[in-house]
Amino acid sequence: MKILTIIPARYASTRFPGKPLAMLGGKPVVRWVWERTTALPGLTDAVVATDDERIAEAVAAFGGRAMMTSDSHRSGTDRCGEVVRRLKAEGATYDVAINVQGDEPFVQPSQLQALADCFNDGDTCIATLKTRLRDNEELMSPNNVKVVCDRNGQALYFSRHPLPYQRGVETACWAERYPYYKHVGIYAFRTSTLEELVKLPQSPLEVSESLEQLRWMENGYRIRVVETDMANIGIDTPADLAAAESYLLKNSIQNNNYSL
Repeated sequence: MKILTIIPARYASTRFPGKPLAMLGGKPVVRWVWERTTALPGLTDAVVATDDERIAEAVAAFGGRAMMTSDSHRSGTDRCGEVVRRLKAEGATYDVAINVQGDEPFVQPSQLQALADCFNDGDTCIATLKTRLRDNEELMSPNNVKVVCDRNGQALYFSRHPLPYQRGVETACWAERYPYYKHVGIYAFRTSTLEELVKLPQSPLEVSESLEQLRWMENGYRIRVVETDMANIGIDTPADLAAAESYLLKNSIQNNNYSL
């Protein structure tokens, strides 16, 4: 199986402009992501997909590979679709593409392997991750996307609201009374499926929740969800970067030798 890891990395960000180039532990955030994703056993290729020359230059400086992509993409998935399409036109084809955002410096190779393994099942076309939510405050936050699955590990729905609703139970007790799961936003796609997804128009559920995976589900695509016990720390704000830096210092993490 030929696996391509794509790292979408935009410079523009409302809450934290230039975050892929922000320094963490002495190196840019995007380099942390590159080093973690390229540690995946069996990986065929990896590329940083960006719309900014500064990011492309930084990636080249540490020996990575970058591809300049359109600045009009609505999501990282659309940017990944462009990469797959262009590489295919050049004669480079892949079975699976894994999308790891350029602000996920603590992604684990074992998480990516778990996603890749899903495609040993010929029926899997999309796979993603979930992790248990045990804190009620985190459960109630709309910034934490929740996922509900069936008994076979297929997603039933993603929402910013806690699902299911617990009738007759105080909301303060929800997290201890039911196993809720947070969606970890790393995706893997069959490349043939990815090429189809980027052609779909926005859907009503997607617009309502501002979650692109609902567009796929509304169009009949199934999403396999794998549990991970590692809660990644994404860098969305300067405060997140400070927290990540503190985590590195506290745990004496050097280079790639860490786990969450």
